[in-house]
Amino acid sequence: MSAATRFQNTDHSKMGSAAFAVWLFVLTMALAILIAVVAVPFIQIQGQTGLAAAIYRAFSYLCHQIPERSFHLAGHPFAVCSRCTGLYAGFAFATLGLPLARSLKRTDTPHVIWLLLSGVPLAIDFGLTYFEIWQNNHFTRVATGALFGAVAAIYVVPGLIELSSNVQRRFSTGREKEEKFRPSR
Repeated sequence: MSAATRFQNTDHSKMGSAAFAVWLFVLTMALAILIAVVAVPFIQIQGQTGLAAAIYRAFSYLCHQIPERSFHLAGHPFAVCSRCTGLYAGFAFATLGLPLARSLKRTDTPHVIWLLLSGVPLAIDFGLTYFEIWQNNHFTRVATGALFGAVAAIYVVPGLIELSSNVQRRFSTGREKEEKFRPSR
């Protein structure tokens, strides 16, 4: 049986439920990360400094966490800078809206040039500040981060759905082979 025939014979309702499960997992993780970023000031206000320190430490591997470049609540900075906050928020909200824009069963993505182009404003914003041509601000950092994060979700989610579909197909093909060569009693 060819790979195309196996694909045509798969139960598409199973594929849809698997795609939904992957989407729901990615959405849950993205929202959990975004909540952790924003919740750290509230955690500090509640006096849970150990937990807050652990969250700051975890995000320190991903972000410079410069306080002047971070949003603050009640005098405490978010776990990441405003650009990273935009990245996480853009990714989470684009993931949330993805099923409204297209079927989760579709794993095709736009041409990669769109992902690269979505990073251009971010690179310009960073570069102009780095070379001291102008000073960016919270708005430009969060907006360029959110744009890139949102576009990244359009590539990441279908990619993970396709990956899970391929893994599921391999396991089901492996079981079919085992059953085919299993001696009958």
